[in-house]
Amino acid sequence: MATSDEVKLIGLWASFYCVRIEVALKLKDIAYEYIEEDLINKSPLLLQMNPIHKKVPVFLHNGKPIVDSLIILEYIDEIWPNLPFMPKDPYERALLRFWANFFDTKLSGRTIFITQGGEQEEGVAEFKENLNILENGLKKYFGNKKLFFNGENPGYLEVVIGSAFGWIKFLEEISGAKLIDQENTPFLFSWLSDFCEFGVVKEALPNQAKLVAFAKKRREMFLELAPHQ
Repeated sequence: MATSDEVKLIGLWASFYCVRIEVALKLKDIAYEYIEEDLINKSPLLLQMNPIHKKVPVFLHNGKPIVDSLIILEYIDEIWPNLPFMPKDPYERALLRFWANFFDTKLSGRTIFITQGGEQEEGVAEFKENLNILENGLKKYFGNKKLFFNGENPGYLEVVIGSAFGWIKFLEEISGAKLIDQENTPFLFSWLSDFCEFGVVKEALPNQAKLVAFAKKRREMFLELAPHQ
């Protein structure tokens, strides 16, 4: 990185979409300024830099904003190619993008988070079904890989999915369901456990107790508002 480069991240510490970017920056040893955002009272900076979606994360490189965590990750990998996140093979890159998109569209866990009772049970069943699809898909295409999909260091897909492991543990706590564990999803469990224990990754992931406390308060807020929506 050139000494003149200015890197900033507007984020929310508890958002796994934002955690992805912090993990990526730390893996590549990129110096950056972190700006915490209050999504209930959105700052003028956020509204200026992401006027369309008004969401975090927003990555600022020399004052230019890039939004959407998956796009940001690929941008970082292109600008700072040391310890590349993506493999050289175009087909493998396409597969990683496919499974990253699958995770974001099918495994956000929002239904489990904002519902209770029978509706939450339906959300858990759907989540488990999609987890099994992910488990089997990754085993099929990457099951012969040692440690991480892109070698000895975590890459694109580890950062995308692994950064949400704490969130998934919280979903297990509020639903009482086993989601990612050694019995039902052994491949995912082993792979993500290795990721979470990896050097700078372990330092970058949010404290689990703090995350649970924050998420519980947000969930209570959603449940209180639900009857009036």
